[in-house]
Amino acid sequence: MSSKANKVNKALDEAIPLQNPIKLHESMRYSLLGGGKRVRPILCLAACELVGGDEANAIPIACAIEMIHTMSLIHDDLPCMDNDDLRRGQPTNHKVFGEETAILAGDALLALAFEHVASKSTNVSPDRVLRVIVELSSGIGSKGVVAGQIVDICSEGKEISLDELEYIHVHKTSKLLEAAIVCGAIMGGGDEIEVEKLRKYGRCIGLLFQVVDDILDVTKSSNELGKTAGKDMASNKATYPKLMGLERAKEFAIELVGKAMEELSYFDALRAAPLFRLAEYIAYRQN
Repeated sequence: MSSKANKVNKALDEAIPLQNPIKLHESMRYSLLGGGKRVRPILCLAACELVGGDEANAIPIACAIEMIHTMSLIHDDLPCMDNDDLRRGQPTNHKVFGEETAILAGDALLALAFEHVASKSTNVSPDRVLRVIVELSSGIGSKGVVAGQIVDICSEGKEISLDELEYIHVHKTSKLLEAAIVCGAIMGGGDEIEVEKLRKYGRCIGLLFQVVDDILDVTKSSNELGKTAGKDMASNKATYPKLMGLERAKEFAIELVGKAMEELSYFDALRAAPLFRLAEYIAYRQN
């Protein structure tokens, strides 16, 4: 993870040089380069290599995914959304640069993501580039992240079912993780069966990521998390521990890991090892 994250960080730094308008690019770089585990781009690179591809071909889409993820965090932290002051142990973007700049920085990152993958993916066929752009667009639009976010906002303070909670998190969190893995497999030249197996794997670990987030929110401090702890409880949001109970939520996380591993059993065990380990990392992370 460290090796892959270093490659992604270098590529991200090069993708957004400090240029005019200075304040806008400072804001973009502040959130994009200010830490983070780089789980999504790393999953993208691992999926590319699993199907026999060259990771260099997946670097542009991996960077694009991290730009989009960063945009979603900047906007999610805004006062009109989750109204958070802390992200990755640092003040949120709007606290440093102001709400107007934070919104525009997020918009700019979203636009740059698609420009970057289209212009930098020079060693793969145009068909693959088009497929990943469609996949990514679908994962973040009104059938993906945005859908999960609006339903999440509309559900605050209300009693919702487990099915409704799953809808929120499959869309708000899982879709982008799923897209990262599928895009990596496409860029690596994966066949239809391989891509579908990895899509199901991605869906499982995407939901797992959110279940673990919910658990950590009620079991860890703000200092340990690097963001405000207990925020969901304070805003009366539905979470897996709230609807299931903490112990059942932990059991559900283990079940999701098992389902993800089942999908990987189709592949050569040695080549799939990084994705096995990444699933375990997501399940047992502490922040």
